[in-house]
Amino acid sequence: MHTAALLAFVTVSSIGIATPGPTVLLALTNGSRYGVRRALAGMVGAVLSDFVLIGAVAIGLGALLAASEFWFSVLKWAGAAYLAFLGIMMLRSKGSIDGMLRASAEQARGTVLSIGMKSFMVAVTNPKGYLLFSAFLPQFIDPAAPQMPQYAILALVFASLDFSIMFGYAVFGSRAVRFLKTEGTKWLERACGGALLALAGSLVLYRRAAS
Repeated sequence: MHTAALLAFVTVSSIGIATPGPTVLLALTNGSRYGVRRALAGMVGAVLSDFVLIGAVAIGLGALLAASEFWFSVLKWAGAAYLAFLGIMMLRSKGSIDGMLRASAEQARGTVLSIGMKSFMVAVTNPKGYLLFSAFLPQFIDPAAPQMPQYAILALVFASLDFSIMFGYAVFGSRAVRFLKTEGTKWLERACGGALLALAGSLVLYRRAAS
């Protein structure tokens, strides 16, 4: 890949990732709830979803969703429902951070798994991600060179940026919670929950470019 194209990809991707979306909001919330160490599970889940999305685009799934109203709608409604569910759970939060941090080891293992699965599922059930990557990634691909290695490079770069930025949000969340009492923590989670509900609504209203 050309260095200029890669630098442009890094710049645009960094701006896009840093703009609060579902996985970034989850990283912020996980950092405030569980601390950075356990929030890492969510970051890993989101990074795995990056590879799934980019891999799917590389083999043509993004084009399929762009062409099929049925499969686009299935994925769209599944993603919106899951985002809404997470948003409602956050809105119902009582700010019980201390209780969460005192969970037993067995509960902690289950929580780590659920943290990772939440971030993974939020990303892979969002059809906007597939369509965005379908339109975005080819701009940085040299059609005269083998394409799969280029997609692999872009996936690694994007996943690294995604992890780094989510880590920053998680650190911010973990630091912020130290200065918030239970009531403040409750409103932080409710703000993130409201944002996830808004994103769920925007996903429901989202239409394919071809529509």
